[in-house]
Amino acid sequence: LAVLKKLRCEYEIIFAMDPSRDRTREMILEYRAKNPSIKLLEFSRRFGQPAATLAGIHYCTGDACIIIDADLQDPPELMEAMVEKWQEGYHVAFGQRVSRTGETWVKILVSYVGYWVINRISQVAIPRNTGDFRLISREVIEELRGLKEGHGFLRGLVGFVGFSQVAVPYSRDPRLAGQ
Repeated sequence: LAVLKKLRCEYEIIFAMDPSRDRTREMILEYRAKNPSIKLLEFSRRFGQPAATLAGIHYCTGDACIIIDADLQDPPELMEAMVEKWQEGYHVAFGQRVSRTGETWVKILVSYVGYWVINRISQVAIPRNTGDFRLISREVIEELRGLKEGHGFLRGLVGFVGFSQVAVPYSRDPRLAGQ
């Protein structure tokens, strides 16, 4: 919220949530009662993170959408740079990790090999060390909606629909809690 307020723009925060056994739902509803810009998409069963992300994208109403995981391991402060790139005319501004503090060498190796394989077999290049943390313009949102995907690989789908993209580099801190 602090970052969004600093941007001085209208916003909506959409939580797309698979059912959970903790108090996540109740906490979101408490915040929503205080802030009508907070929305909740709650699924009837676990559909998984890719489906939840696409549902949130489809539901958003703004000129642009920033996808960020709720654990905030990716720094919300980077949203400012993403918005600046969008205002410069880019349709996609994606976070690109330049360091991955706290991750094991096995995870880093698996990531490296995974990107290598994807980029060898795919017609669409996927930039290394990226995740779903990105800003996409309304034009990209509408193209994604037109694909009728319900459970897609967002990085691949965004690359597939085209449009100008730019990296916003950052250092990723270790996860504070959870897995």
